[in-house]
Amino acid sequence: MKNINTEIIKKILSHSSLNLNTVQLRQELGEIAAEHSIQAAYNALLRIEVALNIRKPTLAIYDHTGHIIGGGQKYGFTVAYTLQDIFDITLIVNKEISLQDILNWYHLDLSKCKIKVIKIPFYEQFDSQELDPGRISRRMENPFHIISKESGNYDFFINNSMNEMVYPLSNISTVICHFPERRPKSYFYADRYTHVIYNSKYTAHWIEKKWKFVPHKHIYPPVDMAPEEKEKPSKENIILSVARFEVSGSKKQLEMVRTFLKLNRQFPDIEKEWKLVIVGGCPDENEYLKKVKETIKKSGADNIELKLNISGDELKAIYKKSTIFWHLCGLDQTDPSLVEHFGMTIVEAMQNRLVPIVFEGGGQQEIVDHGSSGFRVQSSAQLMAFTMKVINEPGLRVELSRSAFEQSKAFTRDTFEKNVKAFFTEELQKYSSI
Repeated sequence: MKNINTEIIKKILSHSSLNLNTVQLRQELGEIAAEHSIQAAYNALLRIEVALNIRKPTLAIYDHTGHIIGGGQKYGFTVAYTLQDIFDITLIVNKEISLQDILNWYHLDLSKCKIKVIKIPFYEQFDSQELDPGRISRRMENPFHIISKESGNYDFFINNSMNEMVYPLSNISTVICHFPERRPKSYFYADRYTHVIYNSKYTAHWIEKKWKFVPHKHIYPPVDMAPEEKEKPSKENIILSVARFEVSGSKKQLEMVRTFLKLNRQFPDIEKEWKLVIVGGCPDENEYLKKVKETIKKSGADNIELKLNISGDELKAIYKKSTIFWHLCGLDQTDPSLVEHFGMTIVEAMQNRLVPIVFEGGGQQEIVDHGSSGFRVQSSAQLMAFTMKVINEPGLRVELSRSAFEQSKAFTRDTFEKNVKAFFTEELQKYSSI
C-alpha cells in the first residue's frame, strides 16, 4: 500500500496544471479502490493532502486503559504532549476521561489535543473498569474491530495499550509495546504495524521470544518526578511503595504489608520510628485491594498508610519526604508478563533520592545497580535484611541515595521527548515528502 500511495501522489503532483485536478484525482483514487480497497484509496488521499500542505497531519493515540492511572498510560500521554505542536492529535479511549484528569494525574497539559470516547459494546455489559482482552476467544467476534476502523481515519495511528487485537488501517502505524502479553493467536495484529517501539531491553527480549520478530525502536519511558528546587529534600522515616492495585495482585502490595508487619514485630524501633506508605491507582475497589485493607486492619498497625488515586502534586510531596522505596513486582512469578517491564515509579523514587530496594528481575535490572544505587532482592527475607541494612547504616544510606539520584538522570522526560520527536519527525518527513 505504501508503494501505491507513493506512486499515485507522484503522478498527481507531476501535473503542472494542478490546482488540484479533481477529475484526475478521482480517476486515480478510483483505480486504487477497485484494485485494492476503499481504505487504500482513502489513505492515498490523506497522504496527498499532507504532501500538498492542505492540512496538518493527524495522529491518534489509542489506550484501552487510558482511564486508569499508570506508567504505561503516562508514556502514551507524554508522546501526545511531545507531538501536539506537530500533529493534530486525538486521544482515543474506551471510558470517560477528561484533559483535566490527565493534567491532574501526570502534570501534562494536552489542551491542544482532543479526546474521543469510543465505548466497546462487549465490555459495557460488565460492571468493571477493566477491558481485559483475555476475555476474547477465536470463537467470538473481535470487539476491538470498532477501534481498527477508527484507526483508518488518521495519517498516523499509535496503539499504546499493548492491545494487539487492534488491526491498524492508517498509513503509518506504531504499537508501543510495554510487554508482549499474549502469544500470537486469534486476532493478533502486532506484526501488522509499521513500527514497534519497546520500553526496555527486557521487553525487547520477550518480543523476539514470544512474537518471533525484532522490534524497531527502543525508547525508555519518561520520568519527571524530580523536585524543582535544587536543595536536597528533607527526609522522614518513610518506606514508600507506588504502584497500581492490580486485580491479580502482581504489584505485590500485600506481600510488602506482611513484610513490614514482620519488621514491626522483630524490631521495636521500626514500629516506633518508621512508617510504610503505599500509594496506588484503583478506579474500582477490587478484591485484592480489599484484602490489603483487611490485612492492615486486622494487624492493628498504625504505621501503615494507604493512599489511593492521589493527585500528582500529592505524590510529589510524598516522594520528597520518603527515604526508602520498595517494589516487589515479579516476586514468586513464573509468568514473565507479571514481572515489572520497566519500573517508572522506581526511577521517580530515585529522582527524589530514595534508596530503591526492588525485585531482582525484569526491567528493574536496567535501573538499579545492586549495591551501588540500591539493592535487588529475590525474597521477602532479603527485602527485610537489606531494608535493615539501609536503616542501620546512615553513611551507606547517604551514598546509595546520591548514586540513585545520579543514575536516574538516564531516564529523564527531556531525553524521552527528544527521542520521540526525532523519531516521529523523521517519519512525518518521509510521509509528506514525495
